[in-house]
Amino acid sequence: MTNPNEALKQQLLDAILNHVAFDGWSDASFDAAVQDLGIDMPLAKGACPRGAVDLAIAYHLRGDADMVARFGQEDLSGLRYSEKIAALVRFRLEAAMDKEAVRRGTTLFALPQYAGDGAKLIWGTADAIWNALGDTSRDSNWYSKRTTLSAVYSATVLFWLGDTSEDHAETWAFLDRRIENVMQFEKVKAQVNASPILRPFLAGPKWALSLLKAPPEGSRDDLPGHWSNTSNNT
Repeated sequence: MTNPNEALKQQLLDAILNHVAFDGWSDASFDAAVQDLGIDMPLAKGACPRGAVDLAIAYHLRGDADMVARFGQEDLSGLRYSEKIAALVRFRLEAAMDKEAVRRGTTLFALPQYAGDGAKLIWGTADAIWNALGDTSRDSNWYSKRTTLSAVYSATVLFWLGDTSEDHAETWAFLDRRIENVMQFEKVKAQVNASPILRPFLAGPKWALSLLKAPPEGSRDDLPGHWSNTSNNT
């Protein structure tokens, strides 16, 4: 059964996108979206307690979902693993469609009060990519993979926002270079781990890292940027 608040949130999201280019993810844009739909403000606030901020988050999450859906439809069996990562990042950016909405969102989540939300969203995108690729790591690699990809994705988004090349060709070249840099780092790390000279010096750090475990699978509410509207009814 569809959650009525979630359905209304998606309607508000579609409506606010007509205003974000002019007023950003702001109260003015949210008020205009509510007016466009012809609904009461208390009803809209029930679906989006933080107004446009909640819709900016919903916009990002919609892009993640579209990326995963496209990945399931495309045949990438002939690609190398690094090429599949690049393809997913590209799918994610192409899912955004509205570059100005992304630009305005980047500005919003750069504000101190919303930086936690932004960090959580970027991490969530990286997590969605690794999950789509069937990542099964549950140790420190779970964190390092998502941290590295979060950095790659963030840098690529910023490059993409300023890219005016045809079909964003320069962005895809930039993305390929960033992923190649990561792959080179992984090769060096493997060589260091295999070195009989350096291996003893890594024993302590490797032991400490072995204590790190991936969080439980499923929905979590203790990540950066989490917000909930709860009350105790008696």
